[in-house]
Amino acid sequence: MVGSVTNFSRSGLSDWLIQRVSGVILLAYMLVVGFYLLVSGSDLTYAQWSGYFDSTFMRVFSTAAVLSIVAHAWIGLWSVSTDYLTERMMGGRGTVLRLAFQAASAVVLFTYLVWGIQILWS
Repeated sequence: MVGSVTNFSRSGLSDWLIQRVSGVILLAYMLVVGFYLLVSGSDLTYAQWSGYFDSTFMRVFSTAAVLSIVAHAWIGLWSVSTDYLTERMMGGRGTVLRLAFQAASAVVLFTYLVWGIQILWS
């Protein structure tokens, strides 16, 4: 049996589940931050905003959101690249283009992950 080494997990079902769970985490994060902005009103100061994100809950929740963005984006980019960057669609260079695109995407997403964690926890 041949397995793909470029997808995020072992099966399409796992990828589907990761996409749905990460989507729910991102929705919950957006709602929590949006609710805080609504409740705080227009007189929100930097000290209040900084204090809100310095709490352990928001640091952990923000870390989960960053991880969710990276996982969600990787699965989406991998799916698009394997659907559209093929030899059938792009000619003889399709495989090279797909692998280059996936490598560049992985580097960018890893950079965003490290940068996000560094911002949240330093």
